[in-house]
Amino acid sequence: MSSQLSSNPTWHRSTRSTACRLFLTCWIVYVLHFATNIVREVYPALSLGDHLSFDVSEYEGLHPDIFELEGHGTFINNNPGASMVGAIPYLLARPVIDRVTRAVLERRKAGGAQEQGTYESPWPMAREFYRRAHARGLDVKFGLAAGFMQALAMAPLSAMSVVVMFYVLRGLGSSTRSGLWISLLYAFATPVFYRTAQLNQNLLTAHFAFLGFVLLWRPWDRPEEPHRPWYFWAGAACGWAVVCDYSGVIAVVVLATYGLMRRASLPASAKARSDAWRFAAGVIVCALVLMGYQWSSFGHPLLPAQHYMPAANFTDRGYVGFDWPRLDLLWATAFDLRYGLFTAAPFLLLALWIPGWLGRDVGNLGRRERVFIVVFAAAFFLFCSANQYGRMQFNTGVRHVIAVVPFLFLLAAVVLRRCPIVFGAVFGVASTYWMWCLCMYRDVERGLGILESPIHITLGGFELPWLTTLERMGGQYPAYFPHGVSAVPILVVAGAVIAALWWRGAERID
Repeated sequence: MSSQLSSNPTWHRSTRSTACRLFLTCWIVYVLHFATNIVREVYPALSLGDHLSFDVSEYEGLHPDIFELEGHGTFINNNPGASMVGAIPYLLARPVIDRVTRAVLERRKAGGAQEQGTYESPWPMAREFYRRAHARGLDVKFGLAAGFMQALAMAPLSAMSVVVMFYVLRGLGSSTRSGLWISLLYAFATPVFYRTAQLNQNLLTAHFAFLGFVLLWRPWDRPEEPHRPWYFWAGAACGWAVVCDYSGVIAVVVLATYGLMRRASLPASAKARSDAWRFAAGVIVCALVLMGYQWSSFGHPLLPAQHYMPAANFTDRGYVGFDWPRLDLLWATAFDLRYGLFTAAPFLLLALWIPGWLGRDVGNLGRRERVFIVVFAAAFFLFCSANQYGRMQFNTGVRHVIAVVPFLFLLAAVVLRRCPIVFGAVFGVASTYWMWCLCMYRDVERGLGILESPIHITLGGFELPWLTTLERMGGQYPAYFPHGVSAVPILVVAGAVIAALWWRGAERID
């Protein structure tokens, strides 16, 4: 089926048109659900945009993951890949951010505002962070910078990942309409939606690992005329996953193995003697970037930032927090009520229904690809069960294991396509609403954890994270929304824009 469709010019036009609309839809929704958390990766992004430096000395004391290394400077205790990505939109937006920040600070000074800002949060650390940021005149800069990083980096990259998933599903034989609906589930019923709300290295690791897999796999090729995979770019994608987070090493090892297996099955016309070296070259280029960062920042090209950070929670276990796998952490990574993958994204439970995808091939999702997905997911869960910092996800929600999401989603999509249509529709809608609630109300630490989100939203009404933050900021100029503001009109306008986007040309979706 896929081979017949891929040779049809109408198929290409319909697919491209749908893909463009899909990208814009996802981008709009993702931007709308921006969360204002100033995560550690934001600080190097600011320093890169302001000074072309990873040294974050000017932000020392604002985040517990910032530490000073005597004789070298002040850094965050993680890899720089996400910060380097976030620095690009920040650099482009700096003229706007600087002008707005100056204007606000001048009006505060003219109005005689006190130095201490107030933030009506139930969390003492959040109140203290805002007080310190406000006292340094950084609160507006932080908010705008984080917003641009999310809107011009995280949101488009996640939207592009959804488009890639759409093309993969088309290559597996789905119609344009079916591929579109299933891709929307990937966009909004999985933690891709949740983690796109802010700059996040774990989700970027997922995006780059998935891209590397697709570049090697090329599921849209006609089986009788396979093309040569993009080995260099696949290697570069896997390598950049490591630059974002060291968990990306799993992607490099497993995908390198998959690439060799994939190459062995190709005809001579679709491979060359340099293929393995091309993949390795892509990885090496990114490895040199990471080693250069570590050498310039810490004085050694091979030792990670965690090697130099001061003692913190779990650093006494194993090698600075990386220990032997623990069964309790493995279970929590999957099913904890605060950060478990399958409790956060019930849709992915379909991937655990092994009889649903352990059978005949579905399109090009052959046995080799399914074995790869299982091995990759198992290796990543094992990695997360050894990373003791995973126990600190109780206040952030599902995060460390995000890289398995696009791969498990493929298995879940196979099961979904074999389910009765009514069950698939009801389960898909319910899963999307569940994740949407989690994206609107992100507090998983109190009460029933993730369960609090659907309860809170269903009983209390729709919210948007950035609106909630503005409502909590008061007492000083500017007082944003001290009496609250409804998210409904904003959601209605966004819904109308998206409806108009799909209204014209919808009849061409087969």
